[in-house]
Amino acid sequence: MSDSEAPPVVAPEGVSGARGLPQEALEIASGYAFAGPALDLGVLLWDGRCLPDARIRIPLPVLNRHGLVAGATGTGKTKTLQLIAEQLSVQGVPVFLADIKGDVSGISAPGVSNDKVLARAQEVHQEWTPTACPAEFYALGGMGKGIPVRATVTSFGPVLLSKVLQLNQTQEQSLGLIFHYADQKGLELFDLKDLRAVVTFLTSDEGKTELKGIGGLSPATAGVILRSLTAFEAQGMSPFFGEPEFDTSELLRTAPDGRGTVSVLELPEVQDKPQLFSTFLMWMLTDLFHDLPEVGDIDKPKLVFFFDEAHLLFTGASKAFLESITQTVRLIRSKGVGVFFVTQTPKDVPSDVLAQLGNRVQHALRAFTPDDQKALKATVKTFPNSAYDLEEVLTGIGTGEAVVTVLSEKGAPTPVAATRLRAPQSLMGPVDPASLDRAVQASPLYGRYAQAVDRESAYEKLAARDAAAAQAGRAPAKGGGRAKEEPSVVEQVVGSGIFKSLARSMGTQIGREITRSLFGTARRRR
Repeated sequence: MSDSEAPPVVAPEGVSGARGLPQEALEIASGYAFAGPALDLGVLLWDGRCLPDARIRIPLPVLNRHGLVAGATGTGKTKTLQLIAEQLSVQGVPVFLADIKGDVSGISAPGVSNDKVLARAQEVHQEWTPTACPAEFYALGGMGKGIPVRATVTSFGPVLLSKVLQLNQTQEQSLGLIFHYADQKGLELFDLKDLRAVVTFLTSDEGKTELKGIGGLSPATAGVILRSLTAFEAQGMSPFFGEPEFDTSELLRTAPDGRGTVSVLELPEVQDKPQLFSTFLMWMLTDLFHDLPEVGDIDKPKLVFFFDEAHLLFTGASKAFLESITQTVRLIRSKGVGVFFVTQTPKDVPSDVLAQLGNRVQHALRAFTPDDQKALKATVKTFPNSAYDLEEVLTGIGTGEAVVTVLSEKGAPTPVAATRLRAPQSLMGPVDPASLDRAVQASPLYGRYAQAVDRESAYEKLAARDAAAAQAGRAPAKGGGRAKEEPSVVEQVVGSGIFKSLARSMGTQIGREITRSLFGTARRRR
């Protein structure tokens, strides 16, 4: 009897309804027969056929082992995010989604039935029911439709700020010294004008004596940083920094019915500021890392964070920045947070980070140019050994299909599976602007974050020092030196009894250097 005439193989225990599958397909399907709760991605594709009895799934407990969703433009990455997010929400897991193109807001509305959706559901044996998810919408600095998300300059820290200012490594280190100086002198850095005021003071005639006391910070470098800050503000970046600062624990909320809230960060208004939004996403992740306790391996993640357009985060990044990303991704798993990077090819993600991503959904790749061919071969090498010719499969699969490998319940990689994905049950497209506005303004968080606040901080304190100097007949910072016998307002504050008392308290941010993380971001007191 020839191979083509071989009798169908009986499915092993655990692969329900898979009788009659070819041997190779059975072996793949057996790798996805998990006993515990899992998310359904779709069904196996083998030899050009869709095998609806061979379900391809991800165990819920391993979603904090991170993942990658990759593929060329138009291959269905966004719909894959939506599909995973819906099922996580049903399981009570909060989700964060970065909406770069503005088409993920539909997750808050039930899907619309049509011939294409129904045909896909029938192919994969999916009981498709229009379903909306509980959602909150955010916007960086209030630019666009969403609850404003802001960070203080102190919380953002020198390393992340250096990335958005496009500073080199030396300038990044110098900015760190400026933050150190502000911490020591009790000059709170809430917004960009605070930081600009401190750098302006340090580069003034009066501030040069202070500058000499900051080891390794030259006047020329301080001047470069000041010019970068001024240009950054001129591009309209000020609204992203300030108060009230967004509390990232809001991302961990669940709805009254127990479903996880899907937090959608609307980013279409800042598409022309890629380094800003990608770095802001890293700040959010780092801030979560600060606050969450260690939990180890748990039954389900506390949050799954989808990092869209991930290549923007790594472009032009310093070695120290990349090392910090790698360490954050490695350590945040034990805090119950899963991170999925979304990009076009695995080579967009540094190998040290890629090594942390245990769950992989690879959509189709194009191979039109020599560079495309290189990227295709590099992608194939990142997968375990497979029964497929992956170069052929990855260039031949259609929209809504992908090559999948995930971690099993025991933490071992599953067999590589070409998969026809299920259809999302929420709206595949944006909701109308009026509905989005109503959802934002109806949120209980809107009143907490909508209105910007400008408290007294470094800018006001240094302005008061200049005013006091002028009143005393001395030149302000931009003039000649200050009289030695008359201490500045800053010196008066630092030398005061109340300052010394506060400095002894570990609960204050004044009079001591703020504890900073891998990225130089400050721990907040909530």
